Amino acid sequence: MSNLQLTMSDFGNRVLRLDRAWLASAVVFAGLAAISPEQAKASAQFTLENLIAIAPYLLLAISIAAYAKASGADSLIARAFTGRMSTMILFAALFGGLSPFCSCGVIPLIAALLAMGVPVPAVMAFWLSSPIIDPSMFVLTVGTLGLDFAIGKTIAAVGIGLLGGFATHFVMSRGGFADPIRDDIGNGGCGGAKARNPGQVVWAFWRQSERLRAFSREALTTLLFLAKWLTLAFLLESLMVRYVPADTVASVLGAGSAWAIPTAVLVGVPAYLNGYAALPLVAGLLKIGVAPGAGMAFMVAGGVTSIPAAVAVYALVKRPMFIWYIALSLTGGLLSGILFQLYAG
Repeated sequence: MSNLQLTMSDFGNRVLRLDRAWLASAVVFAGLAAISPEQAKASAQFTLENLIAIAPYLLLAISIAAYAKASGADSLIARAFTGRMSTMILFAALFGGLSPFCSCGVIPLIAALLAMGVPVPAVMAFWLSSPIIDPSMFVLTVGTLGLDFAIGKTIAAVGIGLLGGFATHFVMSRGGFADPIRDDIGNGGCGGAKARNPGQVVWAFWRQSERLRAFSREALTTLLFLAKWLTLAFLLESLMVRYVPADTVASVLGAGSAWAIPTAVLVGVPAYLNGYAALPLVAGLLKIGVAPGAGMAFMVAGGVTSIPAAVAVYALVKRPMFIWYIALSLTGGLLSGILFQLYAG
């Protein structure tokens, strides 16, 4: 069987494997069709138009993620965890903000780093910054919220990583969190191999057939991942625009509300779906008058404390460290929102 046939077969298998995001979209559409056919049609049109509008950025994001995988550039993250503590924290925060890892995809690597004995402050810096932004999300943020928002989110990611890393180092240097890691975290799985044995980076990956196939597989995986979350996000945005009273939202999270940013931080904890899904949702909130700082606070705090990320963190560390992680996330989200609001005016 040819490589193309294998790729198409893999594509078909993935499409048939309906996951929760696709299922949620299907259920919402089915419910709308039964209750309000006109709104179902309007939501479908809204979703399709927005997917088409963001397609160029989507293709660029997919290419970036696939290139990092095929070339082996993602293994460079392992080099951030060497040297002095301050250097490790700095590079961990930087690499966390620039690495192509989502909040869930980073967990195997984190488990491996902890199992290898990498200092917790450095891991915390990476752990906090990584879910907030990555190259693919940066591109999509530019497409949905603009360049200023994308740059602000990147600075916030690195900033919260530095805050978390140095704050954790300060507490641990004074006897806090003496034994923060669970005993059964394992060896990190497949992500651990990259941390322990970072392979050679081959920038011209297309010269090797195996890496070319890896590029195709990663592009396909990323396409399906982004498509399902963006479809659900635009669908939810269409309902928010239709049914959420703009005056009510603006009064709580609007530019004139003194509690807009703290409220956005707290709302982001249970309401945050996914980094990619949050982009069009925040874009919709901004259209109805929500303060830019509140949108930034929602994405920063929500990205780190989303349910998948939080559950994964709880599985690796003991309760005191988990509570500390949540506290750092909320603090970082609050500061990011305040500073971005001051910049946005």
